[in-house]
Amino acid sequence: MKPTLLALTLAFLSTSAFAKVERIWMTHQSPDNSKIVISWETTNPGDSVVEFGTSPQLGESAKVDGSRTLHHVEIPIPQKDVVYHYRVKSGDQVSDINTFKGYPSKLLRIAVVTNIRADAKLNFAAIKKDDPHLLISAGDTAMQYQFATQADKEATKSHSTAIDTQADLFRSTPFMVSLGNLDRKIRPNGISMEEPGYDIAATGYRKFFALPGKEWIWAWDVPDFDLRLISVDMSHTGDFGKPNQACNAFDKDSEQFKWFEETMNSTKAGFVITVYGETSGTVRRHAEGGWKRVIEKSSIAISGECYHAERTELDGMTYYNSSVRGNGTFGHDTKAAFSDKSASYKLITLDRDAGTMTVEIKALDDGRVLDSKTFKKRAQ
Repeated sequence: MKPTLLALTLAFLSTSAFAKVERIWMTHQSPDNSKIVISWETTNPGDSVVEFGTSPQLGESAKVDGSRTLHHVEIPIPQKDVVYHYRVKSGDQVSDINTFKGYPSKLLRIAVVTNIRADAKLNFAAIKKDDPHLLISAGDTAMQYQFATQADKEATKSHSTAIDTQADLFRSTPFMVSLGNLDRKIRPNGISMEEPGYDIAATGYRKFFALPGKEWIWAWDVPDFDLRLISVDMSHTGDFGKPNQACNAFDKDSEQFKWFEETMNSTKAGFVITVYGETSGTVRRHAEGGWKRVIEKSSIAISGECYHAERTELDGMTYYNSSVRGNGTFGHDTKAAFSDKSASYKLITLDRDAGTMTVEIKALDDGRVLDSKTFKKRAQ
């Protein structure tokens, strides 16, 4: 029996005419939250188009000409307390209409995770229930070398895999990423400085995620909530100068320490969160104590190195660690005021009217609160 014209038409449409785009994620590249970058990947190269608006009818569009399979398009999101709708297109490849929350006017919720490592087994149901406006990774979002040829520093397949593990969350929640060692690992073990274990430039990471500034270090603001986030590049610092060096230089004369100090000294925000991938106890010792001195100008510091939850109070400063992987046996801070081996995340809630920031460490399995502390704006 010959196929009908309708059957042939439907087969054609399903296979070629409207190839569906499903891998989508969002970041911020401009210095504040008035714009957002929609990113996606396609099977075939093409141009980059985002249609968007505050209703399913969309109504606005932004386009980047040229042909590519990895797409980044920035769009304005000036309205507060609304739901944005958007769809991405590249030639005959198109996504469904997706949504994300515009930033709020009263309460801002930020979820912080660490050590995703492209793991499909992690259950983020509790995080989704908290309905954050923003998601932050404090390092080890991916595990690059498992999916790349050893020479391919630009490989992004592991980052793609990480996005696929929580696809609905990443297409509906902006994602700001801080570097960990595994995000730039290109070999299982470095043999020599000519064959290092890590790509210090983090080429694939910076290609995949559209982030502010230099991308391996960045600062980003939410002015309505008097908030600044600062991400620095500190991970496995004990391997610096060795084949397994995993970050840029961090001594007192280094580019990033000078940038960090200048950025902090020029910061006027009432709430400042510093994020890095090394244990806080180790970071505090570097640059002859210079890192400790500058970090103490933050409201809080967040580490992404160890597989446990922790809050440390030292010299008037609060340091946090948590991981979506639990039961860690290394890196415990002997000065910790709170510690728990549960797999966990942080929920940070900023109350604009009250002028407060509350940090909760929450269990990943059921969202129960393990620890909570509320902060007032820092003294200028």
